[in-house]
Amino acid sequence: MTDKHLSTQFDTELSDICTRVLEMGGIVEAQVAQAVVALIQFSAETASQVLLREEQVNQLEMVIDRELSTIIARRQPTARDLRLLLAVSKTIANLERVGDEAARIARKVQRMLNDGEPSRMGLPVADLEFESELAIRQLRKALDAFARLDVESAVEVLKQDHLIDREFEALMRKLVTCMVQDPSTISSSIELVFVAKALERVGDHAKNIAEVIIYIVKGTDVRHNPLDAVESLAR
Repeated sequence: MTDKHLSTQFDTELSDICTRVLEMGGIVEAQVAQAVVALIQFSAETASQVLLREEQVNQLEMVIDRELSTIIARRQPTARDLRLLLAVSKTIANLERVGDEAARIARKVQRMLNDGEPSRMGLPVADLEFESELAIRQLRKALDAFARLDVESAVEVLKQDHLIDREFEALMRKLVTCMVQDPSTISSSIELVFVAKALERVGDHAKNIAEVIIYIVKGTDVRHNPLDAVESLAR
């Protein structure tokens, strides 16, 4: 078998794995959106559908992990290809955790419904919806950057991370105000605190994926660096 043929096979295997990663990303993106719909509509059925998808995400993570192990065992990846394989492993770990956050929101919805459908009066549910839109947008941008190995787009994800943090902090202030002004909302407000934190973590995982993309392309670990340093390292 010629070296060229082996190289073509390897490229195909890498491409197939990246396709699976994007498939997994699409599932968890939809899972987060569905979890928020379950919250907005207080739908037990929609929450259950989110939890069903959790198993699909977990299985896909295991499949990709096995494929990565097989490729590393059979091939001798070059430094850049090895970076890609390691980065894929980190990316699917972050995507699996995004799925976990979606499942966490769904379970909160189930718990709220089991306790009796809460009143939405005075609760900043619309703000939660906006935070979810920010988080999903960040995740989508990170996945698009992964698909194209686009460092510039990955840096843009990092630049926008503060928007979710700011929205989360604003939500915390509103929920505290709700609890102070109307003690009957305390239980529901506490549940929404956990939902808001789950969405904030989705944004964190999108940021992690963006950092992985920079590592794939540049070979530089930019984690724990200030944004101006990241921009410099990513050039």
